[in-house]
Amino acid sequence: MANRLAKETSPYLLQHAHNPVDWYPWGEEAFRKAEEENKPILVSIGYAACHWCHVMERESFENETTAQLMNEHFVNIKIDREERPDIDHIYMDALQAIAGNGGWPLNMFLLPDRQPFYGGTYFPPKQAYNRPSWTEVLLAVSDAFKTKRKDLEEQAANLTQHLNQSNQFGVNTVDLGLPKEELFTQAQADAMVLALLGQADKEWGGFGHAPKFPGCFSIQYLLRHYRTNKDEAALRQALLSLDKMIDGGIYDQLGGGFSRYSTDEKWLAPHFEKMLYDNALLVDTLCEAYQLTGNKRYAQTVRHTLAFIQREMTSPEGGFYSALDADSEGVEGKFYVWGEEEVDQLLGPDAPAFKAYYDISRHGNWEDVNILWAPRPLETVAEEQGMTAAALEALLERSKPVLMAARDKRIRPGLDDKILLGWNALMIHACCKAAAALGDGAYLAMAEAAMGCILKNMRKPGASPAYWHTYKEGSARYPAFLDDYANLIRALITLQETSGNLEWVRTAGELVTFVLEQFSDENLRYFYYTASGQADVIVRKKEIYDGAVPSGNAVMAHNLWHLSIVFDKSEWAERALGMTAGLSQTLIRYPTSFGVWAAMIMRLVQGTPELAVAGPAYKERIRELNELYIPYKVLLGADAEAGDMPLLQQRMQQGRTLIYLCRDYQCVKPVEYISEITNLI
Repeated sequence: MANRLAKETSPYLLQHAHNPVDWYPWGEEAFRKAEEENKPILVSIGYAACHWCHVMERESFENETTAQLMNEHFVNIKIDREERPDIDHIYMDALQAIAGNGGWPLNMFLLPDRQPFYGGTYFPPKQAYNRPSWTEVLLAVSDAFKTKRKDLEEQAANLTQHLNQSNQFGVNTVDLGLPKEELFTQAQADAMVLALLGQADKEWGGFGHAPKFPGCFSIQYLLRHYRTNKDEAALRQALLSLDKMIDGGIYDQLGGGFSRYSTDEKWLAPHFEKMLYDNALLVDTLCEAYQLTGNKRYAQTVRHTLAFIQREMTSPEGGFYSALDADSEGVEGKFYVWGEEEVDQLLGPDAPAFKAYYDISRHGNWEDVNILWAPRPLETVAEEQGMTAAALEALLERSKPVLMAARDKRIRPGLDDKILLGWNALMIHACCKAAAALGDGAYLAMAEAAMGCILKNMRKPGASPAYWHTYKEGSARYPAFLDDYANLIRALITLQETSGNLEWVRTAGELVTFVLEQFSDENLRYFYYTASGQADVIVRKKEIYDGAVPSGNAVMAHNLWHLSIVFDKSEWAERALGMTAGLSQTLIRYPTSFGVWAAMIMRLVQGTPELAVAGPAYKERIRELNELYIPYKVLLGADAEAGDMPLLQQRMQQGRTLIYLCRDYQCVKPVEYISEITNLI
């Protein structure tokens, strides 16, 4: 018999719709039941591609006896963290205060008024891994709620106070009256490079030890630093990190696309879930590496990854799906791994060389099976096989489609087919970057189709420029969060710069005004994660960490700075400076946790090239400019005056297309050819 989750659209919630647990979605019905029956609330948070979420469901939530215990003593709420990141942020912060760490599944126990008092992540059905069993936890919490209520209420009050206090940051720590050049210096930018290189793995790339995440923001920072400072150590670490990931099992050698992270330092064994946002951020980074180095391998990886996105993660309406599961047939990675005999049968005489390059053996390189990865250079393997490098490369290229065809017959991992506004905006930005760097209009078409899907299905009706957070099968729900708007504004800016259509950046400007009105904190410096008036959260959080995705506050700082130049809004520039300066000491100390903020400091130190293209061939000149590596530019173009944009006023000369390079609207003599502007920049 189905529970209340059967009426939801989230694939994660629907996975639990037939559990014997009496699950509720987050909402008034569950809150009223907890108050009326005086029961604690169990909030269990996960997501569709989460391996350990599936494990706990199989072991505990599908168990009749365990479910009976949960139903008797608790009001049980299931949440998809991707649908409700606002709730996830609150209770994850509470768990980290309790336990010092976090993760998913996140199981948090609340008083009937939704204040948290205890929680954990995965609990096994029987004591294991130095963890109590889930049944023991349920009985202990239920008993404490009945016999030690005052203690729990005191703990909950302390935790809620901690959540409120965590919003107090970045106020009155610097003198904002100082000129920008004194607030942000080259020495600060250099210090962050040293901090990043201090955490770098010089052998296998990346930062820190296992588990290893891509670290796109840190890699981009090093690439941009090298562009102006020619620091070879920075470039070497950035490219090593990308190269080792492309060689690794974290990268799908057959189908394209990257998994979320590697469980080991060599990038061999991922958790196999593929998230939209990771692939968007890696495409961004690979495009920059290609623009800087001209290495075609990076362009090839971008094409391969976006082919995967188009093939497996794009809806008929043009929007992008959220994720592919790690598991198929209940086994992690089963869809992606290979046995030696299977490869031998499929490839015949080509098998030995293919196996040598991708490290395939009878005993396997991971849990008795083989993950395709390339730990040794092509030339080395070719020499061992008595072949030229070109011959081995040709063999690999004809072998991959054979294995891909065989893989396509397997039972596929689950698809999380909801369309999230912020993640779609990240991929739209990535498609624009690919269109620009590779000069391929097909990627711009992907970006425009996705934006069309968002505008049609996720914008709220009426005069307000408000959006929904998630969309699936004709249903959009939950008011959009700060990250959604920040990433959408950023995507609109990049769409304008790539397409030459000024309406995109005008829409971005309207959205900035909306965000300032709806999300600003009391000090008018940072932004809350939720809009004003949202009543179903116990605190309004402010998020500043750049984690798996960039923080909305960091992206808004970039947006405000960029659009202050486009529309001559000095108050937006001052807000961006204040946001960045308020955190500068923390950013400089911990750049791996604040990579997008670090880029904001670099942006202010390096300066912003203002590029205006005026004349009938402006779209062609814009296309040529976009192929260059100019990370922090403002680029506008038109074939007529634009009264709302100072950079496009009084620029037209009859029959000519001119490129103006400006700083603070002061422009050097205009030029007609890209080669001339390159020298000026």
